[in-house]
Amino acid sequence: MRNRLNLGGALITLVTIIAAILWFFPLYWSVITSLKPEYEVVEPTIRLIPRHWTLDAYVYVFENTPILRWYLNSTVTSAAITILVLIMSAGCAYALSQLRFPGRRLIYGMILVSFMVPIQALIITHFVLMNDFGLINTWLGVILPQLIVPVAVIVYKQFFDSIPREYRESALLDGANEFQIFGRLYVPMNWGVTTALAIITFIAAWNNFLWPFLVTNSNASMTVTVGITQIHENFGVQYARNLAGAVIAASPVAVAYLVFQRRVTDAIMLSAGIKG
Repeated sequence: MRNRLNLGGALITLVTIIAAILWFFPLYWSVITSLKPEYEVVEPTIRLIPRHWTLDAYVYVFENTPILRWYLNSTVTSAAITILVLIMSAGCAYALSQLRFPGRRLIYGMILVSFMVPIQALIITHFVLMNDFGLINTWLGVILPQLIVPVAVIVYKQFFDSIPREYRESALLDGANEFQIFGRLYVPMNWGVTTALAIITFIAAWNNFLWPFLVTNSNASMTVTVGITQIHENFGVQYARNLAGAVIAASPVAVAYLVFQRRVTDAIMLSAGIKG
């Protein structure tokens, strides 16, 4: 029996290693290709390590594109989306969990039903609204449609429901109002949930491509995920430069994931548990 268990463990480990290599290889190939001169990139042979290491592709990106402006756009919009989503979701969840008012169950039912509507189905409506409001090529135009995150409301509500009501009743007896109870009692008791949701919301906003691509058409207003598609020349595709832009765009998210990977995993498990 022990030999069978050891063999099973070895097979599982082997499969895990193979899967990890298959997942990691495209990332490795992107980084390595961005460090090659262009003539090596287009060679018919496959080299896992460049013959000549160079940063020419990265120098070109920083010198010939407004990459810093794109970074600023992505940072501002992603941070604003994260902060607004957390504030709106926590406030909505507190009201649905702790307050009693007409239509409370209907509102919560609408939030649950929103899971059945893919966000892509609303893009045309969002674009028409942003165009009518004059928000094309603006930070606000990028931010507003991305504030629809019903899973954050549901996650917060579940945790607020789990807090004993005696805490709220004691605070009310001490003269606290609803805003004080929400900000000083319920939110601090769920900092772990807030941190996890903040990280995963920021990463999702930073990586979002489709909506920023549709709502921005000038270089000055593009986010970094959209801007890197503009790294091209009139004389063909420069693969090393394109991949250098992709690596630069993905670096902040990769670092954030490595630093906060436990929180990201917690957020994914929370959202998966809610959807399940």
